[in-house]
Amino acid sequence: FTRALPRRGTMLRAFLLATACASATAFSPAGIPVTSGAKRAAVSAAPSRLAAAAPMRTMSPLTGLSMALKSVPHGGKLTENIIKDDAKKAELAKACDFEVQLNERQLCDVELIMNGGLSPLTGFMDEKTYQNVVDNMRLPGSDLLFGLPIVFDTNDERMVPGKTVLLKDGDRDIATFKISDRYMPNKVNECKQCYGETTLEHPGVLMVATQRGAYYCGGEVTGLNLPIRDFPCKTPAEVREELPEDVDIVAFQCRNPIHRAHYELFTRALDAPEVGEGGVVLVHPTCGPTQADDISGVTRYKTYVVLAEETANPRITWDYLPYSMHMAGPREAIQHMMIRKNFGCTHFIIGRDMAGSKSSITGDDFYGPYDAQDFAKKHGPELGMTPVPSLNLVYTEEKDYVTAEQAKEENLSEKKLSGTAFRKMLRGGEEIPEWFAFKSVVKVLREEEMKK
Repeated sequence: FTRALPRRGTMLRAFLLATACASATAFSPAGIPVTSGAKRAAVSAAPSRLAAAAPMRTMSPLTGLSMALKSVPHGGKLTENIIKDDAKKAELAKACDFEVQLNERQLCDVELIMNGGLSPLTGFMDEKTYQNVVDNMRLPGSDLLFGLPIVFDTNDERMVPGKTVLLKDGDRDIATFKISDRYMPNKVNECKQCYGETTLEHPGVLMVATQRGAYYCGGEVTGLNLPIRDFPCKTPAEVREELPEDVDIVAFQCRNPIHRAHYELFTRALDAPEVGEGGVVLVHPTCGPTQADDISGVTRYKTYVVLAEETANPRITWDYLPYSMHMAGPREAIQHMMIRKNFGCTHFIIGRDMAGSKSSITGDDFYGPYDAQDFAKKHGPELGMTPVPSLNLVYTEEKDYVTAEQAKEENLSEKKLSGTAFRKMLRGGEEIPEWFAFKSVVKVLREEEMKK
């Protein structure tokens, strides 16, 4: 990336913008800003294959930001709303009109709304908010960036405005949902704008078209109990408490087991010119639903636990995110950056083809390898997040992991192992080279494979 603006100046502009929005904007129960904030100054072009982009603001460079202001939540404050008093929980649950069981994707969204991970939202989006996020990637009123719509889908005829629903995960009361709006979305437009595609070959489009209900509902969510998961998911407030206050926090997002190349990538990111001295990495994998052929969240979590123990790196913190992947490429990169900002991060590693996907028929990529990086570079300063482009690392016999450029310049001997070959070796009990994967991770994957 071309770093034309001072890093600390970028962060100050983001802080001033967030503070202004927080003080000038009131939020409705559905999380919809109702008073006007700063207006857009210019309109940017969308990246390749995407029909929508958020209009850009222009801001003057400023310097001298204290690091204590580095991680202001999106919109100025965390919107955590979880009732602590058991008697109050019982009272709210009893007052609901009926119960609804949450599916896995809905459960992730509800948890991130109630714990503040999706700040400034306090509920599911009504039609006006949904439409503005889909078409403009912004919340109405405050004009804050927001990557993807957060909606509650349903076919239930009982879910109409004025009703309050008890949202459950099995026998556990999770939240109450006070419905303020019910609408039929234009799913074709949603997919075109958010995914850049309308073909069912795209996993996100397939999800919207075949898994979501015909209607969306908006309204306020009040948390009662966090879900009980096999993988613990700390709230943004809890994660912030364990992160240092005076250094850069670099977030690493992944949805797969971490192998050697990944580990080299996020540890070397701490030496990137965008990152200040003494920075730390927050490895923050998504453990919710992803693509159909991805490894399960529980199995992924087990690999992260053993790897954290094996590496025991004091500059790495491990936490887990209850997020369902959309495979939306550039726009999902903005969503991830925004969420990690709420968890206290200042920087975000953007890998090649982040949140990308391939056609289920042809195998062709839906996005270019650098679309997400370019989109993050464009919108990162407004979010108050600094994108850190990931290195293109390769393993060489002579010098271990180096950049692909160095390997080419020095004519080094590269070693490669495809994902398909790795999975075949894993199933066949073959020895996996340690330059490719950690022994502890391979052991967990083999144990889980044997359970199938």
